[in-house]
Amino acid sequence: MSLINAQRISSARQLAAQSSRRLIEVLQDQSAMPHEAFVAELSRACHFPVMDNRAMHELIPDFEVMPFAQAYRRECIPLRRDDGQLLIVIADPFAADVQAWLLEVMPEPFELYLAHYADVSAFLSRHEETLKAMDRVLGSHSSAEAHDEHVPGSGSGNGIEQLSLSRISEDSSPVIRLVNSTLYDAMKIGASDIHLETTLNGLALKYRIDGVLDAVGQIQGVDMAEQIVSRIKVMAELDIAERRIPQDGRFKVHIQQREVDIRVSIMPSVYGEDAVLRILDRKSLTEQSRGLTLENVGLDALTRQQFRALAREPYGMVLVTGPTGSGKTTTLYAAISEVNTGRDKIITIEDPVEYNLPGVLQIPVNEKKGLTFARGLRSILRHDPDKIMVGEIRDSETAQIAVQSALTGHLVFTTVHANNVFDVIGRFINMDVDTYSFVSALNGILAQRLVRLNCTHCLVDDQPDAELLQASMISETEAASMQFRKGQGCGHCRGSGYKGRMAVAELLILDDEIREMIVSRQPIRQLKDTARRKGLRLLRQAAVEAVAQGKTTLEEINRVTFVTA
Repeated sequence: MSLINAQRISSARQLAAQSSRRLIEVLQDQSAMPHEAFVAELSRACHFPVMDNRAMHELIPDFEVMPFAQAYRRECIPLRRDDGQLLIVIADPFAADVQAWLLEVMPEPFELYLAHYADVSAFLSRHEETLKAMDRVLGSHSSAEAHDEHVPGSGSGNGIEQLSLSRISEDSSPVIRLVNSTLYDAMKIGASDIHLETTLNGLALKYRIDGVLDAVGQIQGVDMAEQIVSRIKVMAELDIAERRIPQDGRFKVHIQQREVDIRVSIMPSVYGEDAVLRILDRKSLTEQSRGLTLENVGLDALTRQQFRALAREPYGMVLVTGPTGSGKTTTLYAAISEVNTGRDKIITIEDPVEYNLPGVLQIPVNEKKGLTFARGLRSILRHDPDKIMVGEIRDSETAQIAVQSALTGHLVFTTVHANNVFDVIGRFINMDVDTYSFVSALNGILAQRLVRLNCTHCLVDDQPDAELLQASMISETEAASMQFRKGQGCGHCRGSGYKGRMAVAELLILDDEIREMIVSRQPIRQLKDTARRKGLRLLRQAAVEAVAQGKTTLEEINRVTFVTA
Protein backbone atom coordinates (compact mmCIF):
# COMPACT_ATOMS: atom_id res chain seq x y z
CA MET A 1 0.00 0.00 0.00
CA SER A 2 1.31 3.43 -0.94
CA LEU A 3 2.27 5.75 1.90
CA ILE A 4 0.79 8.63 -0.09
CA ASN A 5 -2.94 7.91 -0.28
CA ALA A 6 -6.14 9.89 -0.73
CA GLN A 7 -6.57 10.47 3.00
CA ARG A 8 -3.04 11.81 3.46
CA ILE A 9 -3.35 13.99 0.36
CA SER A 10 -6.64 15.45 1.63
CA SER A 11 -5.10 16.22 5.04
CA ALA A 12 -2.03 17.78 3.43
CA ARG A 13 -4.22 19.86 1.13
CA GLN A 14 -5.97 21.44 4.12
CA LEU A 15 -2.65 22.21 5.83
CA ALA A 16 -1.25 23.67 2.61
CA ALA A 17 -4.25 26.01 2.30
CA GLN A 18 -3.82 27.16 5.90
CA SER A 19 -0.07 27.77 5.59
CA SER A 20 -0.10 29.17 2.02
CA ARG A 21 2.30 26.45 0.91
CA ARG A 22 2.21 24.04 -2.00
CA LEU A 23 0.58 20.68 -1.47
CA ILE A 24 3.61 18.79 -2.73
CA GLU A 25 5.94 20.55 -0.26
CA VAL A 26 3.64 19.77 2.66
CA LEU A 27 3.47 16.13 1.58
CA GLN A 28 7.27 15.98 1.42
CA ASP A 29 7.59 17.37 4.94
CA GLN A 30 4.94 15.04 6.35
CA SER A 31 6.43 11.95 4.72
CA ALA A 32 9.93 12.63 6.14
CA MET A 33 11.28 10.50 3.28
CA PRO A 34 14.41 11.07 1.18
CA HIS A 35 13.82 12.64 -2.21
CA GLU A 36 14.07 9.41 -4.19
CA ALA A 37 11.68 7.51 -1.93
CA PHE A 38 9.20 10.39 -1.89
CA VAL A 39 9.10 10.61 -5.69
CA ALA A 40 8.72 6.83 -5.94
CA GLU A 41 5.71 6.93 -3.60
CA LEU A 42 4.28 9.91 -5.45
CA SER A 43 4.68 8.01 -8.71
CA ARG A 44 2.70 5.06 -7.38
CA ALA A 45 -0.03 7.33 -6.05
CA CYS A 46 -0.38 9.49 -9.18
CA HIS A 47 0.53 6.87 -11.82
CA PHE A 48 3.36 8.83 -13.47
CA PRO A 49 6.69 7.28 -14.48
CA VAL A 50 9.70 8.73 -12.66
CA MET A 51 12.76 10.39 -14.22
CA ASP A 52 15.75 10.91 -11.94
CA ASN A 53 18.33 13.69 -12.09
CA ARG A 54 20.92 11.67 -14.00
CA ALA A 55 18.44 10.57 -16.66
CA MET A 56 17.34 14.19 -17.21
CA HIS A 57 20.90 15.34 -17.86
CA GLU A 58 21.47 12.53 -20.37
CA LEU A 59 18.66 13.87 -22.60
CA ILE A 60 18.63 17.00 -24.74
CA PRO A 61 16.45 19.93 -23.58
CA ASP A 62 14.23 21.43 -26.28
CA PHE A 63 13.36 25.02 -25.38
CA GLU A 64 12.15 25.70 -28.90
CA VAL A 65 9.04 23.58 -28.46
CA MET A 66 8.51 25.27 -25.07
CA PRO A 67 10.07 28.69 -24.29
CA PHE A 68 12.38 28.63 -21.32
CA ALA A 69 10.41 31.34 -19.52
CA GLN A 70 7.25 29.19 -19.65
CA ALA A 71 9.15 26.09 -18.56
CA TYR A 72 10.63 27.98 -15.61
CA ARG A 73 7.29 29.47 -14.55
CA ARG A 74 5.39 26.18 -14.78
CA GLU A 75 8.21 23.96 -13.44
CA CYS A 76 8.40 21.58 -16.37
CA ILE A 77 11.19 20.52 -18.72
CA PRO A 78 10.86 19.57 -22.39
CA LEU A 79 13.38 16.85 -23.32
CA ARG A 80 14.18 14.86 -26.46
CA ARG A 81 15.24 11.26 -26.74
CA ASP A 82 17.75 10.30 -29.41
CA ASP A 83 14.86 9.04 -31.54
CA GLY A 84 13.20 12.50 -31.39
CA GLN A 85 10.41 11.53 -28.97
CA LEU A 86 9.30 14.52 -26.83
CA LEU A 87 9.22 14.00 -23.05
CA ILE A 88 7.83 16.52 -20.56
CA VAL A 89 9.06 16.30 -16.97
CA ILE A 90 6.82 17.93 -14.37
CA ALA A 91 7.57 18.76 -10.75
CA ASP A 92 4.04 18.88 -9.31
CA PRO A 93 1.53 16.17 -10.32
CA PHE A 94 -1.21 18.06 -8.43
CA ALA A 95 -0.89 21.14 -10.68
CA ALA A 96 -3.79 20.28 -12.99
CA ASP A 97 -3.53 23.64 -14.74
CA VAL A 98 0.00 22.79 -15.93
CA GLN A 99 -1.13 19.50 -17.43
CA ALA A 100 -4.10 21.17 -19.11
CA TRP A 101 -1.80 23.86 -20.51
CA LEU A 102 0.57 21.24 -21.90
CA LEU A 103 -2.25 19.41 -23.67
CA GLU A 104 -3.38 22.69 -25.19
CA VAL A 105 -0.11 24.22 -26.40
CA MET A 106 2.25 21.34 -27.20
CA PRO A 107 2.44 20.98 -31.00
CA GLU A 108 3.15 17.25 -30.92
CA PRO A 109 2.44 14.17 -28.79
CA PHE A 110 4.53 13.81 -25.64
CA GLU A 111 5.13 11.47 -22.73
CA LEU A 112 4.71 12.83 -19.21
CA TYR A 113 7.27 12.08 -16.48
CA LEU A 114 7.59 13.04 -12.83
CA ALA A 115 10.74 14.29 -11.06
CA HIS A 116 11.37 15.78 -7.65
CA TYR A 117 10.71 19.52 -7.64
CA ALA A 118 14.26 20.19 -6.37
CA ASP A 119 15.71 18.29 -9.34
CA VAL A 120 13.54 20.22 -11.79
CA SER A 121 14.58 23.51 -10.19
CA ALA A 122 18.25 22.49 -10.34
CA PHE A 123 18.04 21.51 -14.00
CA LEU A 124 16.39 24.81 -14.96
CA SER A 125 18.90 26.79 -12.89
CA ARG A 126 21.80 25.16 -14.75
CA HIS A 127 20.38 26.31 -18.07
CA GLU A 128 19.16 29.74 -16.99
CA GLU A 129 22.35 31.77 -17.55
CA THR A 130 22.94 30.55 -21.09
CA LEU A 131 19.38 30.70 -22.21
CA LYS A 132 18.85 34.22 -20.91
CA ALA A 133 21.73 35.37 -23.09
CA MET A 134 20.73 33.25 -26.05
CA ASP A 135 17.05 34.24 -25.90
CA ARG A 136 17.94 37.94 -25.80
CA VAL A 137 20.53 37.75 -28.55
CA LEU A 138 20.14 34.84 -30.88
CA GLY A 139 16.35 34.89 -30.82
CA SER A 140 16.43 38.15 -32.79
CA HIS A 141 19.64 37.41 -34.63
CA SER A 142 19.62 37.60 -38.39
CA SER A 143 22.45 37.21 -40.84
CA ALA A 144 22.03 40.81 -41.96
CA GLU A 145 22.45 42.19 -38.45
CA ALA A 146 25.49 40.04 -37.72
CA HIS A 147 27.81 42.21 -39.81
CA ASP A 148 27.78 45.09 -37.29
CA GLU A 149 30.31 43.42 -35.03
CA HIS A 150 33.12 45.95 -35.29
CA VAL A 151 31.27 48.73 -33.51
CA PRO A 152 33.81 49.53 -30.76
CA GLY A 153 31.47 50.53 -27.96
CA SER A 154 27.88 50.72 -26.94
CA GLY A 155 27.34 53.94 -25.18
CA SER A 156 29.75 54.76 -22.42
CA GLY A 157 32.18 56.86 -24.43
CA ASN A 158 34.92 56.54 -21.82
CA GLY A 159 36.26 53.13 -22.79
CA ILE A 160 34.38 51.37 -19.98
CA GLU A 161 31.53 49.10 -21.05
CA GLN A 162 28.29 49.75 -19.14
CA LEU A 163 26.53 46.52 -18.13
CA SER A 164 22.90 46.46 -17.08
CA LEU A 165 19.88 44.54 -18.29
CA SER A 166 18.26 47.68 -19.70
CA ARG A 167 21.40 48.76 -21.58
CA ILE A 168 21.96 45.23 -22.92
CA SER A 169 18.43 45.12 -24.30
CA GLU A 170 18.96 48.49 -26.02
CA ASP A 171 22.10 47.45 -27.95
CA SER A 172 21.38 47.24 -31.65
CA SER A 173 24.14 44.76 -32.51
CA PRO A 174 23.41 41.11 -31.59
CA VAL A 175 27.15 40.49 -31.15
CA ILE A 176 27.50 43.27 -28.60
CA ARG A 177 24.37 42.07 -26.82
CA LEU A 178 25.69 38.52 -26.62
CA VAL A 179 29.11 39.52 -25.27
CA ASN A 180 27.62 41.90 -22.70
CA SER A 181 24.93 39.41 -21.67
CA THR A 182 27.57 36.74 -21.15
CA LEU A 183 29.66 39.07 -18.98
CA TYR A 184 26.61 40.14 -16.99
CA ASP A 185 25.41 36.59 -16.36
CA ALA A 186 28.90 35.30 -15.46
CA MET A 187 29.40 38.04 -12.88
CA LYS A 188 25.91 37.54 -11.47
CA ILE A 189 26.54 33.86 -10.68
CA GLY A 190 30.10 34.42 -9.43
CA ALA A 191 32.12 32.83 -12.24
CA SER A 192 35.86 33.51 -12.12
CA ASP A 193 36.49 32.90 -15.84
CA ILE A 194 34.58 32.80 -19.11
CA HIS A 195 35.82 30.37 -21.76
CA LEU A 196 34.82 30.84 -25.40
CA GLU A 197 36.05 27.81 -27.34
CA THR A 198 35.75 27.67 -31.12
CA THR A 199 34.37 24.48 -32.62
CA LEU A 200 33.77 23.22 -36.13
CA ASN A 201 30.30 24.78 -36.16
CA GLY A 202 30.54 27.77 -33.84
CA LEU A 203 31.48 28.55 -30.26
CA ALA A 204 31.19 26.67 -26.95
CA LEU A 205 30.51 28.82 -23.90
CA LYS A 206 31.79 27.72 -20.48
CA TYR A 207 32.00 29.34 -17.03
CA ARG A 208 34.51 28.41 -14.33
CA ILE A 209 32.58 28.25 -11.07
CA ASP A 210 34.24 27.11 -7.84
CA GLY A 211 37.28 26.08 -9.87
CA VAL A 212 35.41 23.76 -12.26
CA LEU A 213 34.43 24.45 -15.87
CA ASP A 214 30.68 24.27 -16.50
CA ALA A 215 29.48 24.09 -20.11
CA VAL A 216 26.52 26.44 -20.41
CA GLY A 217 25.76 26.57 -24.11
CA GLN A 218 26.65 26.55 -27.79
CA ILE A 219 26.58 29.48 -30.21
CA GLN A 220 25.98 28.22 -33.73
CA GLY A 221 27.66 29.72 -36.78
CA VAL A 222 31.33 30.16 -37.66
CA ASP A 223 30.76 33.79 -38.71
CA MET A 224 29.06 34.56 -35.40
CA ALA A 225 31.94 32.94 -33.49
CA GLU A 226 34.54 35.05 -35.32
CA GLN A 227 32.55 38.23 -34.73
CA ILE A 228 32.25 37.54 -31.00
CA VAL A 229 36.02 37.02 -30.64
CA SER A 230 36.63 40.16 -32.72
CA ARG A 231 34.31 42.12 -30.43
CA ILE A 232 36.29 40.97 -27.39
CA LYS A 233 39.51 41.99 -29.13
CA VAL A 234 38.11 45.46 -29.81
CA MET A 235 37.15 45.86 -26.15
CA ALA A 236 40.65 44.77 -25.05
CA GLU A 237 42.34 46.98 -27.70
CA LEU A 238 43.95 44.01 -29.45
CA ASP A 239 44.75 43.52 -33.15
CA ILE A 240 41.61 42.09 -34.76
CA ALA A 241 43.50 41.34 -37.99
CA GLU A 242 46.07 39.10 -36.28
CA ARG A 243 44.76 35.57 -35.81
CA ARG A 244 47.94 33.47 -35.82
CA ILE A 245 49.62 34.37 -32.51
CA PRO A 246 48.40 34.62 -28.88
CA GLN A 247 47.35 38.05 -27.62
CA ASP A 248 46.76 39.35 -24.09
CA GLY A 249 44.84 42.44 -23.05
CA ARG A 250 42.36 43.83 -20.59
CA PHE A 251 39.35 46.10 -20.34
CA LYS A 252 36.95 47.38 -17.71
CA VAL A 253 33.19 47.08 -17.37
CA HIS A 254 30.87 49.03 -15.12
CA ILE A 255 28.19 47.00 -13.34
CA GLN A 256 26.04 47.89 -10.33
CA GLN A 257 27.97 51.07 -9.56
CA ARG A 258 31.42 49.46 -9.58
CA GLU A 259 34.21 48.87 -12.06
CA VAL A 260 35.30 45.31 -12.80
CA ASP A 261 38.59 44.45 -14.55
CA ILE A 262 38.50 41.79 -17.25
CA ARG A 263 41.78 40.19 -18.36
CA VAL A 264 41.65 38.70 -21.86
CA SER A 265 43.72 35.88 -23.37
CA ILE A 266 43.28 35.11 -27.07
CA MET A 267 44.77 31.86 -28.37
CA PRO A 268 44.79 30.53 -31.95
CA SER A 269 43.21 27.09 -32.36
CA VAL A 270 42.42 24.62 -35.11
CA TYR A 271 39.03 26.17 -35.84
CA GLY A 272 39.86 29.84 -35.25
CA GLU A 273 40.61 31.58 -31.97
CA ASP A 274 39.66 30.78 -28.37
CA ALA A 275 39.15 33.48 -25.75
CA VAL A 276 39.40 33.29 -21.96
CA LEU A 277 38.15 36.22 -19.89
CA ARG A 278 39.33 36.38 -16.26
CA ILE A 279 36.96 38.39 -14.07
CA LEU A 280 38.74 40.48 -11.41
CA ASP A 281 36.02 42.04 -9.28
CA ARG A 282 38.10 43.92 -6.74
CA LYS A 283 35.14 45.39 -4.86
CA SER A 284 33.60 41.97 -4.39
CA LEU A 285 36.94 40.53 -3.26
CA THR A 286 37.50 43.45 -0.91
CA GLU A 287 34.08 42.89 0.63
CA GLN A 288 34.98 39.23 1.09
CA SER A 289 38.31 40.21 2.66
CA ARG A 290 36.66 42.19 5.44
CA GLY A 291 36.95 39.94 8.43
CA LEU A 292 38.96 37.46 6.33
CA THR A 293 40.65 35.01 8.68
CA LEU A 294 42.30 31.64 8.44
CA GLU A 295 39.07 30.13 9.80
CA ASN A 296 37.19 31.51 6.80
CA VAL A 297 39.76 29.99 4.43
CA GLY A 298 38.78 26.57 5.78
CA LEU A 299 42.08 25.34 7.20
CA ASP A 300 41.67 22.73 9.92
CA ALA A 301 42.33 23.72 13.52
CA LEU A 302 45.86 22.30 13.85
CA THR A 303 47.14 23.67 10.52
CA ARG A 304 45.51 26.99 11.29
CA GLN A 305 47.21 27.22 14.68
CA GLN A 306 50.64 26.32 13.28
CA PHE A 307 50.40 28.63 10.26
CA ARG A 308 49.19 31.49 12.46
CA ALA A 309 52.29 31.02 14.61
CA LEU A 310 54.51 31.23 11.51
CA ALA A 311 52.79 34.45 10.43
CA ARG A 312 53.63 36.03 13.79
CA GLU A 313 57.34 35.30 13.69
CA PRO A 314 59.55 38.45 13.71
CA TYR A 315 61.50 37.54 10.55
CA GLY A 316 62.02 34.76 8.02
CA MET A 317 60.10 33.49 5.02
CA VAL A 318 56.62 31.94 4.90
CA LEU A 319 55.88 30.17 1.60
CA VAL A 320 52.50 29.10 0.25
CA THR A 321 52.54 26.81 -2.76
CA GLY A 322 50.08 25.16 -5.10
CA PRO A 323 48.83 25.40 -8.69
CA THR A 324 47.09 28.40 -10.19
CA GLY A 325 43.70 28.95 -8.60
CA SER A 326 44.44 27.01 -5.40
CA GLY A 327 43.78 29.99 -3.11
CA LYS A 328 47.39 30.81 -2.21
CA THR A 329 46.91 34.59 -2.28
CA THR A 330 43.70 34.39 -0.24
CA THR A 331 45.48 32.40 2.47
CA LEU A 332 48.30 34.97 2.63
CA TYR A 333 45.79 37.81 2.78
CA ALA A 334 44.04 36.07 5.67
CA ALA A 335 47.32 35.69 7.54
CA ILE A 336 48.31 39.32 6.89
CA SER A 337 44.86 40.53 7.98
CA GLU A 338 45.27 38.72 11.29
CA VAL A 339 48.73 40.18 12.04
CA ASN A 340 47.91 43.67 10.77
CA THR A 341 47.66 45.50 14.09
CA GLY A 342 48.84 48.86 12.73
CA ARG A 343 52.16 48.69 14.56
CA ASP A 344 54.09 47.24 11.60
CA LYS A 345 54.74 48.59 8.12
CA ILE A 346 53.30 46.01 5.71
CA ILE A 347 53.99 46.32 1.98
CA THR A 348 52.86 44.01 -0.81
CA ILE A 349 53.85 43.76 -4.46
CA GLU A 350 51.36 41.81 -6.58
CA ASP A 351 50.27 41.07 -10.13
CA PRO A 352 47.50 42.10 -9.93
CA VAL A 353 46.39 43.53 -6.56
CA GLU A 354 43.39 41.32 -5.87
CA TYR A 355 42.18 42.60 -2.51
CA ASN A 356 42.37 46.07 -1.04
CA LEU A 357 43.67 45.73 2.52
CA PRO A 358 43.27 48.73 4.87
CA GLY A 359 46.52 49.98 6.34
CA VAL A 360 48.68 48.05 3.86
CA LEU A 361 50.75 49.61 1.06
CA GLN A 362 49.94 47.54 -2.03
CA ILE A 363 52.01 47.93 -5.21
CA PRO A 364 50.82 46.52 -8.56
CA VAL A 365 53.44 45.08 -10.91
CA ASN A 366 53.71 47.00 -14.19
CA GLU A 367 56.18 45.23 -16.44
CA LYS A 368 55.50 47.58 -19.38
CA LYS A 369 56.84 50.43 -17.23
CA GLY A 370 59.70 48.36 -15.88
CA LEU A 371 58.19 47.64 -12.45
CA THR A 372 58.90 43.92 -12.04
CA PHE A 373 58.74 41.86 -8.84
CA ALA A 374 62.52 42.09 -8.45
CA ARG A 375 62.76 45.85 -9.02
CA GLY A 376 59.75 46.54 -6.84
CA LEU A 377 61.10 44.37 -4.05
CA ARG A 378 64.39 46.29 -4.07
CA SER A 379 62.49 49.55 -3.72
CA ILE A 380 60.30 48.16 -0.95
CA LEU A 381 63.37 47.38 1.14
CA ARG A 382 64.24 51.10 1.12
CA HIS A 383 60.74 51.96 2.36
CA ASP A 384 61.32 50.70 5.94
CA PRO A 385 59.01 47.66 5.90
CA ASP A 386 58.48 45.17 8.71
CA LYS A 387 56.50 42.61 6.74
CA ILE A 388 56.57 42.10 2.98
CA MET A 389 54.33 40.09 0.69
CA VAL A 390 55.65 39.12 -2.75
CA GLY A 391 52.73 37.94 -4.87
CA GLU A 392 54.76 35.28 -6.68
CA ILE A 393 58.40 34.26 -7.05
CA ARG A 394 58.94 33.65 -10.76
CA ASP A 395 62.66 34.08 -11.33
CA SER A 396 66.07 33.74 -9.73
CA GLU A 397 66.53 37.46 -9.06
CA THR A 398 63.26 37.80 -7.14
CA ALA A 399 63.98 34.60 -5.20
CA GLN A 400 67.42 35.76 -4.11
CA ILE A 401 66.21 39.20 -3.00
CA ALA A 402 63.32 37.63 -1.07
CA VAL A 403 65.69 35.25 0.73
CA GLN A 404 68.09 38.08 1.59
CA SER A 405 65.17 40.16 2.87
CA ALA A 406 64.13 37.31 5.18
CA LEU A 407 67.71 36.97 6.42
CA THR A 408 68.01 40.67 7.25
CA GLY A 409 65.15 41.01 9.72
CA HIS A 410 62.01 41.11 7.56
CA LEU A 411 59.09 38.68 7.57
CA VAL A 412 58.46 37.75 3.93
CA PHE A 413 55.21 36.16 2.75
CA THR A 414 55.28 34.79 -0.76
CA THR A 415 53.99 32.12 -3.14
CA VAL A 416 55.60 29.81 -5.66
CA HIS A 417 54.12 27.27 -8.06
CA ALA A 418 54.88 23.71 -6.93
CA ASN A 419 52.85 20.56 -6.30
CA ASN A 420 53.78 19.96 -2.66
CA VAL A 421 56.00 21.24 0.13
CA PHE A 422 58.97 19.11 -0.98
CA ASP A 423 58.88 20.23 -4.61
CA VAL A 424 59.40 23.81 -3.42
CA ILE A 425 62.92 22.97 -2.33
CA GLY A 426 63.86 21.79 -5.81
CA ARG A 427 62.26 24.88 -7.35
CA PHE A 428 64.49 27.25 -5.36
CA ILE A 429 67.61 25.16 -5.98
CA ASN A 430 66.87 25.29 -9.73
CA MET A 431 66.63 29.08 -9.46
CA ASP A 432 70.27 29.11 -8.29
CA VAL A 433 69.43 30.21 -4.76
CA ASP A 434 72.07 29.20 -2.22
CA THR A 435 70.61 26.23 -0.37
CA TYR A 436 72.04 27.18 3.03
CA SER A 437 70.70 30.74 2.78
CA PHE A 438 67.31 29.45 1.62
CA VAL A 439 66.78 26.99 4.48
CA SER A 440 68.14 29.53 6.99
CA ALA A 441 65.56 32.05 5.87
CA LEU A 442 62.65 29.62 5.52
CA ASN A 443 60.26 29.22 8.47
CA GLY A 444 57.68 26.98 6.84
CA ILE A 445 55.91 25.90 3.66
CA LEU A 446 52.16 25.51 3.25
CA ALA A 447 50.92 23.55 0.21
CA GLN A 448 47.20 23.73 -0.41
CA ARG A 449 44.33 22.86 -2.74
CA LEU A 450 40.74 24.06 -2.89
CA VAL A 451 38.00 21.44 -2.73
CA ARG A 452 34.34 22.12 -3.35
CA LEU A 453 32.01 21.82 -0.36
CA ASN A 454 28.81 19.82 -0.34
CA CYS A 455 25.76 22.04 -0.79
CA THR A 456 24.07 22.32 2.60
CA HIS A 457 20.62 22.84 1.03
CA CYS A 458 20.48 19.41 -0.63
CA LEU A 459 22.86 17.41 1.57
CA VAL A 460 22.07 13.71 2.03
CA ASP A 461 23.88 10.68 3.39
CA ASP A 462 25.82 8.70 0.83
CA GLN A 463 27.60 5.37 0.54
CA PRO A 464 30.27 5.18 -2.18
CA ASP A 465 30.39 1.93 -4.11
CA ALA A 466 33.26 -0.55 -3.75
CA GLU A 467 34.84 0.56 -7.02
CA LEU A 468 35.11 4.20 -5.90
CA LEU A 469 36.49 3.19 -2.50
CA GLN A 470 39.12 1.03 -4.16
CA ALA A 471 40.06 3.79 -6.62
CA SER A 472 40.37 6.16 -3.64
CA MET A 473 42.48 3.62 -1.70
CA ILE A 474 39.99 3.62 1.18
CA SER A 475 39.68 0.27 2.96
CA GLU A 476 36.35 -1.09 4.19
CA THR A 477 37.54 -0.60 7.76
CA GLU A 478 38.34 3.07 7.10
CA ALA A 479 35.06 3.56 5.24
CA ALA A 480 33.07 2.21 8.19
CA SER A 481 34.31 5.09 10.37
CA MET A 482 33.62 7.82 7.80
CA GLN A 483 30.49 9.91 7.39
CA PHE A 484 29.97 10.03 3.65
CA ARG A 485 27.65 12.78 2.44
CA LYS A 486 26.92 14.50 -0.85
CA GLY A 487 24.72 17.20 -2.35
CA GLN A 488 21.94 15.91 -4.56
CA GLY A 489 21.77 19.06 -6.66
CA CYS A 490 19.31 21.90 -6.20
CA GLY A 491 18.65 25.45 -7.30
CA HIS A 492 21.11 26.86 -4.75
CA CYS A 493 24.03 24.91 -6.23
CA ARG A 494 22.78 24.95 -9.84
CA GLY A 495 22.40 21.18 -9.77
CA SER A 496 26.08 20.48 -9.10
CA GLY A 497 25.70 19.32 -5.49
CA TYR A 498 28.53 21.66 -4.45
CA LYS A 499 28.44 25.20 -3.08
CA GLY A 500 31.57 27.07 -2.03
CA ARG A 501 35.12 25.85 -1.45
CA MET A 502 37.55 25.25 1.40
CA ALA A 503 41.31 24.78 1.58
CA VAL A 504 42.99 21.50 2.44
CA ALA A 505 46.68 21.80 3.17
CA GLU A 506 49.95 20.25 4.31
CA LEU A 507 52.30 22.37 6.42
CA LEU A 508 56.03 21.70 6.73
CA ILE A 509 57.65 23.58 9.62
CA LEU A 510 61.44 23.65 9.38
CA ASP A 511 63.61 22.79 12.35
CA ASP A 512 67.35 22.17 12.58
CA GLU A 513 67.14 18.49 11.65
CA ILE A 514 65.08 19.13 8.51
CA ARG A 515 67.32 22.07 7.54
CA GLU A 516 70.41 19.86 7.85
CA MET A 517 68.79 17.18 5.68
CA ILE A 518 67.98 19.71 2.96
CA VAL A 519 71.48 21.24 2.97
CA SER A 520 73.08 17.78 2.78
CA ARG A 521 70.78 16.88 -0.14
CA GLN A 522 69.15 13.91 1.56
CA PRO A 523 66.67 11.96 -0.63
CA ILE A 524 63.13 13.30 -0.65
CA ARG A 525 61.81 9.98 0.70
CA GLN A 526 63.95 10.30 3.84
CA LEU A 527 62.98 13.94 4.20
CA LYS A 528 59.30 13.04 3.89
CA ASP A 529 59.59 10.21 6.45
CA THR A 530 61.29 12.54 8.93
CA ALA A 531 58.68 15.25 8.40
CA ARG A 532 55.83 12.77 8.90
CA ARG A 533 57.48 11.51 12.07
CA LYS A 534 57.48 15.12 13.29
CA GLY A 535 53.77 15.48 12.60
CA LEU A 536 53.45 16.46 8.92
CA ARG A 537 50.03 15.55 7.57
CA LEU A 538 50.04 15.23 3.79
CA LEU A 539 47.52 16.88 1.46
CA ARG A 540 45.77 13.60 0.73
CA GLN A 541 45.30 12.89 4.43
CA ALA A 542 43.78 16.33 4.99
CA ALA A 543 41.44 15.80 2.03
CA VAL A 544 40.30 12.37 3.27
CA GLU A 545 39.57 13.88 6.68
CA ALA A 546 37.32 16.46 5.01
CA VAL A 547 35.40 13.58 3.37
CA ALA A 548 35.17 11.71 6.67
CA GLN A 549 33.53 14.79 8.21
CA GLY A 550 30.93 14.97 5.40
CA LYS A 551 32.25 18.26 4.05
CA THR A 552 33.03 17.03 0.53
CA THR A 553 33.09 13.84 -1.55
CA LEU A 554 35.63 11.26 -2.65
CA GLU A 555 35.08 12.24 -6.27
CA GLU A 556 36.03 15.83 -5.44
CA ILE A 557 39.23 15.05 -3.51
CA ASN A 558 40.28 12.57 -6.22
CA ARG A 559 39.97 15.45 -8.67
CA VAL A 560 42.41 17.73 -6.83
CA THR A 561 44.81 15.44 -4.93
CA PHE A 562 46.95 12.43 -5.82
CA VAL A 563 45.33 9.24 -4.54
CA THR A 564 48.71 7.71 -3.72
CA ALA A 565 50.19 10.85 -2.13
